[in-house]
Amino acid sequence: MSTIRVIKPGLLTTVQDLGRPGFGVMGVSASGAADPVSLRIGNRLVGNPENTAVLEMTVIGGHFLFSEKTMIAVTGADFSTSLRGQRIPQYLSVAVNAGEILEFDRSTERLRCYLCVQGGIDVPKFLASRSTHLLSGHGGYEGRALRKGDILKIGKCEPDFRSKRLAGQGHTDFVPRGMLRVTEGPQWSMFSEAAKRAFFEQTYRVTDSADRTGIRLDGLPLELPAGRDMLTEGVALGAVQIPRDGKPIILFVEQQTTGGYPKIANVIGADLYRVGQLQAHHEVRFELVSFEKARALLLRLDEYLSSPELIRQ
Repeated sequence: MSTIRVIKPGLLTTVQDLGRPGFGVMGVSASGAADPVSLRIGNRLVGNPENTAVLEMTVIGGHFLFSEKTMIAVTGADFSTSLRGQRIPQYLSVAVNAGEILEFDRSTERLRCYLCVQGGIDVPKFLASRSTHLLSGHGGYEGRALRKGDILKIGKCEPDFRSKRLAGQGHTDFVPRGMLRVTEGPQWSMFSEAAKRAFFEQTYRVTDSADRTGIRLDGLPLELPAGRDMLTEGVALGAVQIPRDGKPIILFVEQQTTGGYPKIANVIGADLYRVGQLQAHHEVRFELVSFEKARALLLRLDEYLSSPELIRQ
């Protein structure tokens, strides 16, 4: 049985796949990779189905001992990964031999890095997904972040030790940018025109209070709708809530499934991976797009990630 032993766990390392959508009615958010673009590319590089479970590292990476030879790929933020004392590049599948330790350092530019392994991380499914749901303590490896000494099973597969790489420089388009595109939120009409202008005209800064549940932004407070009390209702991934202090919160992959704050906007599906790479003190602005354009952008991204030409030998 091929395994990975955790020598150093890093700051917050969890098992993630593409999540468990559809269970919001049960109070369980989708969870899954904060940057699904990096996960999908990494799995293609090692020949896995795109929803195969991987390791997601946050800010500080870990050290991992492999029991057998296997192929790996590292995507997302650059954590200065090294093997045999040499740096290995991002977005390239490479062989790790039995007894070797893959070492990750830390990122200074982006937030999350992904270790994709041929065969995937073999943990039991919870609600049709292997992703870790930290808030409920389910899924992943015992429902928690990894610790020193944990041993992870690697799924069975037909070994393929041919190296693969990302074609061209296409992936450079899929990095965090200062602009997040949004559609109108459910309570859009409740906000004044002045509040809407302020929302789109100013630059926000990501606060230290940002995690997989939500990203709090700092900026000039928005004027809240007057005299319009809300009942608690279901909330969507990427919803931009405006709480009582007037400063936006972007609800993220482990968000609560209901809420009573008005939602001025919603980050489009094609930009959610950018939210997953936002670090504290990053600056962001918002751009309003139509629902039709949001759908077209998501389809274009999916077409890119599914393209046969994306991965080359």
